[in-house]
Amino acid sequence: MRILHLGKYYVPQRGGIERHTQALAEACVRAGDPVAVLVHRAPGHWRGTRELIAGVEVRRAGCIAAPVYTPLSPAYPFELSRALREFAPDLLHMHLPNPSCFAALASPAARRLPWIVHWHADVPPDAPDWRLRLGYRVYRPFEQAVLARAASVIATSQPYFEASRALQAWRSKVRIVPLGIDAARATAPRADLWPATDGVRLLAVGRLGRYKGFDVLVDALASTADASLLLVGDGECARELRALARARGVDGRIAFAGDIDDATLEAAYAAADAFILPSLDRGEAFGLVLLEAMRAGLPVVASAIPGSGVGFVVADGESGLLVEPGDRVALAAALVRLRDPALRARLGDAGRERWNALFTLDRSVRSVRAIYAAASAGNPGSAG
Repeated sequence: MRILHLGKYYVPQRGGIERHTQALAEACVRAGDPVAVLVHRAPGHWRGTRELIAGVEVRRAGCIAAPVYTPLSPAYPFELSRALREFAPDLLHMHLPNPSCFAALASPAARRLPWIVHWHADVPPDAPDWRLRLGYRVYRPFEQAVLARAASVIATSQPYFEASRALQAWRSKVRIVPLGIDAARATAPRADLWPATDGVRLLAVGRLGRYKGFDVLVDALASTADASLLLVGDGECARELRALARARGVDGRIAFAGDIDDATLEAAYAAADAFILPSLDRGEAFGLVLLEAMRAGLPVVASAIPGSGVGFVVADGESGLLVEPGDRVALAAALVRLRDPALRARLGDAGRERWNALFTLDRSVRSVRAIYAAASAGNPGSAG
């Protein structure tokens, strides 16, 4: 099958959706499928580009800006028409949320193809940001039109699907396919990435945005002795978090690493004692970084977010510890528990086993390719 992915961004831009799209696209190339992706360039780059990455034809439309994480690209519809004409796909795989995908609704060539919608996250109608609330009023009719046209909709976990109001009218189309990651390369640990302090080495990875709850983690660290934190990522809250760390007196125990390359990140996973994901709401739909931590044999502490896939990924008390979102006291108590090496070893071993049993890339790709085959045959099909 010739598969065209429609997404927001692609490597070198980083993020859970981007990493999964890349892994899925490259796996399908290895399976013999010609694959192209149509995404956006980084905001402020107006001219489109093309390149070949690991056998995947990457087409990038120019992007003028990205307010509230939404790339604006007047060129995207034209690039979609060109990709449909030149690449001639058999199937469209749309990664939502992404308003640029709506260009397919107006394209007769696109409408002749089967569509697979990969539902990575809702656009919350009650979001704290008024711009998102207002924008969703405009976005929702197009979102629902795409879902109506789709042959199948892929949700990444049953809990997230059940809590998604946007998907309820399309229950018969929804297939649950958890995200997956491949085995990691053998990597030498880099304990030098942490501040020069004794105690448990904590690792947190993600965009430094408000819904990630890293301010809660900084506060919890202030109540926890004998621990240091490596915080990987960048974002709009970076300066605010550094100021909070100074105010709480823990700036000497936190290394703000910013964005780092994959090799350094793998070395950080190899050296860490535990992984923390303190997200606050369903903006954390799944938590691909949790899989990376579990694969590395790390115990994880994460938020028990109602309606999120986090509680599906992490088995509370078995492969990690779940705490109430935003609860600094509960998070600090979990960090204290992780001082116990035996507990860390038990949770970490169980996490690695859980990743290997449920969340490998091969398992995810096989399920997605089965959905492709069923859609191409005119049958919505099911995931394995």
